[in-house]
Amino acid sequence: MQQKDTSLKGLIKAMEPEIKKALPSVITPERFTRMVFTALSSTPKLQQCTPQSFLGAMMQAAQLGLEPNTPVGQAYLIPYGNVCQFQLGYKGLLDLAYRSGEIKDIQAHEVHENDEFEYELGLEPKLKHIPAMSNRGPVTMYYAVWHTKTGGYGFEVMSKEDVLGFAQKKSKSYRNGPWQTDFDEMAKKTVLKKALKYAPIATDFVKAVATDETIKSHLSDSMQDEPDETYTIDAEPQPESPQLEPDAPFPADAPDQKK
Repeated sequence: MQQKDTSLKGLIKAMEPEIKKALPSVITPERFTRMVFTALSSTPKLQQCTPQSFLGAMMQAAQLGLEPNTPVGQAYLIPYGNVCQFQLGYKGLLDLAYRSGEIKDIQAHEVHENDEFEYELGLEPKLKHIPAMSNRGPVTMYYAVWHTKTGGYGFEVMSKEDVLGFAQKKSKSYRNGPWQTDFDEMAKKTVLKKALKYAPIATDFVKAVATDETIKSHLSDSMQDEPDETYTIDAEPQPESPQLEPDAPFPADAPDQKK
């Protein structure tokens, strides 16, 4: 009788049929599996995570069709103690927003100290940003702007201090992973998520983004002894989706707003 390979790589190999079923057409199963093996090799601490949490995070990336732990920055599998956390990247959020089919364009930018930048809220919100041609100085703010295909639009602005406070308070993995290696990208993702709260985006997109910064055990019935479990490291439960809340879910039925 052939002995079952219970190593993490063996479990990943055993889950290849499930990976293939989960992946959308934007990525092949072979490419995805190679990226997961590369992540294990380049980040040895991932090998110390429980198989349930690692495979769960891996499947979240697969279901979203995002490349984990690559220079593209779509998604990350992050070791937190002995559990693996799924974290959506800035590029991944952009990709999911465009895939929703309702976004015409979406942008997020850093504002430097010597840039010309001003914005107004109220009945007629305005935003103006002219980057300095040289010597822009340190980053002081971040903002995100979106336009829908139906003509709706909106924006959100956050100071660097606000982003820092948010990250330190909400993300347990703040001191480990992309917040340390790609701070500007994570800051733009944060302000973009806040801006998209007011965008009329399909429920599927909302659910996809709600997996950000979660841990989910996911093993096939033939491999697991414990029930499937989903929970977050650092978020507060919400009535509609108490298991998947990251920072805050986007209202699925929010009206189109012109800000």
